[in-house]
Amino acid sequence: MKKFLFFIAVALTACNSTEKKPEKLPFSEVEVQTLLEDSVSIRAIEIMGNNVAFAGSNGYYGLYNSEENRVKMNRQKYDSIYPEFRAVASTSNDFFMLSVANPALLYKTGESGQMELVYKEENEKVFYDAMTFWNDKEGIAMGDPVDNCLSVIITRDGGNTWKKLSCEALPEVEEGEAAFAASNSNIAVEGDNTWIISGGMRSRVFFSPDKGKSWKVFDTPIVQGKSTQGAYSMDFYNNEKGIIIGGDYTAPEENKANKAITNDGGITWQLIAEGQEPGYKSSVRYVPGSDGEEVVAVGFTGINYSSDSGKTWEKISDEGFYTIRFLNDSVAYAAGKNRLAKLIFK
Repeated sequence: MKKFLFFIAVALTACNSTEKKPEKLPFSEVEVQTLLEDSVSIRAIEIMGNNVAFAGSNGYYGLYNSEENRVKMNRQKYDSIYPEFRAVASTSNDFFMLSVANPALLYKTGESGQMELVYKEENEKVFYDAMTFWNDKEGIAMGDPVDNCLSVIITRDGGNTWKKLSCEALPEVEEGEAAFAASNSNIAVEGDNTWIISGGMRSRVFFSPDKGKSWKVFDTPIVQGKSTQGAYSMDFYNNEKGIIIGGDYTAPEENKANKAITNDGGITWQLIAEGQEPGYKSSVRYVPGSDGEEVVAVGFTGINYSSDSGKTWEKISDEGFYTIRFLNDSVAYAAGKNRLAKLIFK
C-alpha cells in the first residue's frame, strides 16, 4: 500500500508538457491503446501529471504510471462493504475518491500509508455523483437531493474536512430532479466560477460565482421529464463558453434536445446538432488549445468528434467508454466497463 501511495505522490508532482504543435488539423481517427482489462467498472478518472488515477466498482482504485507503462491497483474496504466509487479528484498533494450510495465515503491519501476516511454521510437517499477542486485548498462534491436541495459538500482546508451546505444556501430542487453519476463531470469550475448540472424530471444548471458561497439556477433546453433523461456531462472551455450533453441512456439513438452550448457563462443555452449524431453520451470534453472549437464526446455507443463547437459531429470510433479526460491536445485517457485506455487522436 505504501508503495502504491508513493506512485500517487509521484504522479501529483509531475507536469504536463506545454509544447504546442505548429499546426493542428481536425481529427479523423483515434487509436485506442488498452491499459487495463479487469472486472471493474470505471466512471471516474483524474489526470495527474502524465499519469491517470481512477476509482471504480467493488472498492478498486489505481494508477496508470506512464513512465513504467503499467497499472497498479488496490482495494478499499469499509466494514464489510467494498464501496463503488464514481467521483475522484486531486490536488498537488493528495488523491481523493468518493463513493455512491449509503453510506457516502470520501477518502484521501494519508500520511499513514493508508487511504484515510475524511467524510462520511449516512442517509437512505444519499448518492454522490461528482467531485473536483478549485485549487489545492478548496474543493467541492455534489450529489442527489437528500432534502429539498442538491447535496453539496465543500472543503476549505485541502480536503482534510468537508462541510455540507444547508439547503438555505442552495436553490430548491423540483420533484424528481437529481443527477447522474455517469462520468464524474456534473461539475465544472473556471476560476471562482462553478457550474453543476441536474437531470431527471428537470435538467438545470446551478451556478456559483464565488466558489460555492452563493448560488443561482438556470434552465436548459435539454430533454427532461423522465428519471433517465437530462444532462449527463458538462465542460467549460473558459468562463463564457460551455457545453452539456446527455439524453436518455435507455434510448441511446435519440439525438434531439441532448446537446447544448452556452456563450454567456451558463445563463442561456442553445440546442445544437438537433436530430443529428451523436445520441446519448455520458462524457464530453473540449480539446485543449482548440479555442473551444474541438469537442469529443464518449459513451457506451462510441466516440464522436466535432471541430465546430458542436454544430456538426463525426463518429470516429465504435469503442465504448463512460468517461474521458485529455492529457494534451491529441492524447486522452478514457475508461468504461472493465477497461482503462489511452486514446491517441489523429
